[in-house]
Amino acid sequence: MNTKSSTHPELTETELEVMKTLWSQGESSAREAHERLAHRLGWAYTTSRTTLDRMVDKGLVERRSSHGLYLYDAAVSRPVGLAGLVQRLAGRVLEVEASRVVSLFTEGLELSAEEVAELEALIEESEP
Repeated sequence: MNTKSSTHPELTETELEVMKTLWSQGESSAREAHERLAHRLGWAYTTSRTTLDRMVDKGLVERRSSHGLYLYDAAVSRPVGLAGLVQRLAGRVLEVEASRVVSLFTEGLELSAEEVAELEALIEESEP
């Protein structure tokens, strides 16, 4: 996989909420994902379903059919999803190198050692 910064997805706030749900819960039906998202976002079921389908089109989420039911799962790992967020915050908001802010994101999150290492590697490889 090419790890240049342009390949890291720049998740919107809404997409990040959906991804956090899929990263923590794993494969889910649209209804299951909606039940976890609705209280945070105040969405109707149709909005959750539309958002999931748009994220499938963008390559962020995978969809498969099982017994007539669509199941959705994250198509990008948590470190890859967070890499774009870290780079956007570092470059556009803080105006520092992304590697300097990785520790801010890893301390408060429940990231495994492997996820932290992957996030650090993604950031280091994409910086000039």
